[in-house]
Amino acid sequence: MSKEFDKIVATMVKNQEQAAELVEKLFAVAQPGAVYGEPVTIGEHTIITASEVKVGMGFGIGGGGAPGAEPAEGEAKSEKKPHDEGEGVGFGVGGGGVSGGRPVAVISIGSEGVQVEPVVDPTKIALAFFTALGSMFFMLSKMRRASGGK
Repeated sequence: MSKEFDKIVATMVKNQEQAAELVEKLFAVAQPGAVYGEPVTIGEHTIITASEVKVGMGFGIGGGGAPGAEPAEGEAKSEKKPHDEGEGVGFGVGGGGVSGGRPVAVISIGSEGVQVEPVVDPTKIALAFFTALGSMFFMLSKMRRASGGK
């Protein structure tokens, strides 16, 4: 049994190291170099892009038991447990993450001074508009049915 326990502990340590590496990589995305692009100079103007950066992550850990384990509180020692029939060891570790970015502004530095221009995504605006419009029509039809109208 101790060999299996040693395997579980070794796997846990390896998975913990991998999780730490993942966290480091995800947070590396949120550095200032990821938010502000390298300045590009064209003639008298210097242009810098600014981005929105998002990072998300999650982790989970499982467990297991052994046939010779102490009974739970309130359980008699003579009671047979379903896992008493065979070897009962288990464990699980999982995790994941995501990071992403999108441009939100362009900073222009020139002889006229500094100008910040937002980057507008017309697709997102159109999707938001049609989603709101659909929600309004849906609610309007529910209100008409509730009031007895067709």
